[in-house]
Amino acid sequence: MFLGDDLLPFLVLAFGGALFVGNLLAVVRPPDKQLDDSNLERAPVVRSLGYSAIGLVAAIWAIATLVSG
Repeated sequence: MFLGDDLLPFLVLAFGGALFVGNLLAVVRPPDKQLDDSNLERAPVVRSLGYSAIGLVAAIWAIATLVSG
C-alpha cells in the first residue's frame, strides 16, 4: 500500500494544514478588489478563525500520530 499504514495521518496533516493556512490568510490578507457581486469584500472573521483553529488541531494531531508511532 502507498505510504503503508501512515496514509491517513499524512492526509489529515495535509488537509489540516491547508485548512489552517487558507483560512488564516483569508482573514489576514483579503483580496485587493471585489471580483463580482457574488463575492464578499472580506472573509467572515469568526468563521474563518474557527475553521483555522480546527485545521490547526487536525494538523497537530496528525503530527503527534506520526511522531508517536
